[in-house]
Amino acid sequence: MEEKNARIEEIEKLMLAPDFWNDKPKAHALIKEHEDLKEAVSGGGKYDKGPAIITIFSGAGGDDSEDFSSMLFRMYEKYIAKEGWSESILHKNENDHGGFRNITFEVSGKGAYGRLKNESGVHRLVRISPFNAKKLRHTSFSMVEVIPKFSKTEDLAIPEDELSVEFSKSSGPGGQNVNKRETAVRIVHLPTKLSVHVDSERSQQQNKEKGLDILRGKLYKLKEDERKSRESGMYVSKTTEIEWGNQIRSYVLHPYKMVKDHRTGFETSKVDAVLEDGEIDEFIEAEKDL
Repeated sequence: MEEKNARIEEIEKLMLAPDFWNDKPKAHALIKEHEDLKEAVSGGGKYDKGPAIITIFSGAGGDDSEDFSSMLFRMYEKYIAKEGWSESILHKNENDHGGFRNITFEVSGKGAYGRLKNESGVHRLVRISPFNAKKLRHTSFSMVEVIPKFSKTEDLAIPEDELSVEFSKSSGPGGQNVNKRETAVRIVHLPTKLSVHVDSERSQQQNKEKGLDILRGKLYKLKEDERKSRESGMYVSKTTEIEWGNQIRSYVLHPYKMVKDHRTGFETSKVDAVLEDGEIDEFIEAEKDL
C-alpha cells in the first residue's frame, strides 16, 4: 500500500509539470495509472463501476438444490430492480419444476460489479423439503459466481490454442429457424478448465464473442482471488471440494428463521424479506470490508 501511495504522489507531481501534456499518449497513460491506483487504495477494483455477470450453479441434491438456485435468482432479480439496474439471461438450464441446474445472467448498471462481487461463494438453504412426501428437513447448496463484464476491446488476450470451442443447437430466443442451427457455444479454457456456455445471441459469432468476454471475466476473478489469498497468506487450492465446503451464507427456514453471513457475522430473522423481496442491502454493506 505504501508503494502505491508513493507512486500516486509521484504521478501527481508529474501532472503539475508545465511540459506534462507535451507527450499526450504518455500523459493519458499516467492519468489512467493514477485513477487505477486511487481506486486500488480506496478499496475499489478496476471494474467495480461496471456491469456484472452472475452464474448460479446447483449443488448435489436434485430438485431441492435446483429450486434453491431459482430462489436465489429471484432474490437477485428483485435487488437488481430496486437498484434501477437491468438484467438479461445469457444461458439457463432449467428443470421441469422451474428450478435451475445453472443460470447465467448479465447485470447492467453503474457499480453493479462493485456491489455484487462479494456475493460470490456457496449459499446454503435449510428447510422442510417441498419435494419430499415425508416432509423431512433438507439442506441444499448453490454456488454463486460474480465476475466483471469484459468487452473484446479490453486487453486480456487468450491464446487460441488454450481454447476448446464447441457449437450446439440453441435453446435461446429467436424462433424455430435459430433453433435448427448450431448457434449455442461452449468454450473451455484448457489450462484452468474454466468453461462458459452462451446461447442468448442469434449467431455463432455473437455467442462466441460474448462467451470470450465472460471467460475473460472468469480469468480476471481467478487471478484476483489468487492475489488476495497470497496477500493474506491464506492461499487455498481451487478444488471443487474446498469450494463447496466453505459456505458464505445460510438461509434457515426451519426449525427457526434466520439468514446469516458467516464471513461478516451479519444476520437477520427477516428471511422472507431477503429471499422474496431482495432485501440484501445490509449484507452487501457488511461485505464492503471483506
